[in-house]
Amino acid sequence: MTIRECAERASALKMSGYNCCQAVAAAIAEMEGIPQEEMVKIASGFGMGMGNMQATCGALVGAVMMAGIRTGGRSTVRFARQISEGFKAVCGAVTCGDLKGVTGGKMLCSCDQCVRNAVLCYGEVFGL
Repeated sequence: MTIRECAERASALKMSGYNCCQAVAAAIAEMEGIPQEEMVKIASGFGMGMGNMQATCGALVGAVMMAGIRTGGRSTVRFARQISEGFKAVCGAVTCGDLKGVTGGKMLCSCDQCVRNAVLCYGEVFGL
């Protein structure tokens, strides 16, 4: 699976009822050959900016969670920063409320596009 196919898979999972974090984590897990079932459970509380739209976008959280798995927990902060910076550059913000226009009055990026962008930023950082 290419990173673009993974991004589309994440979008399809989002549209089928997964929250943003679950969709990103499950799609990347599938691409990386990691069982998805536990990732979906772990990611369940991180939708809607950790459940309240004021916190970090769940799609971004999912990408950073998967970076931790990919790196084995070593130097993950560096990769998390790179993923976050790329995500902010393409989406315009990193918090759910800002992205959805709750705090600024204007939607910057739809959930569907945030999910795609999070996967693509993960791929860019890891050269996929």
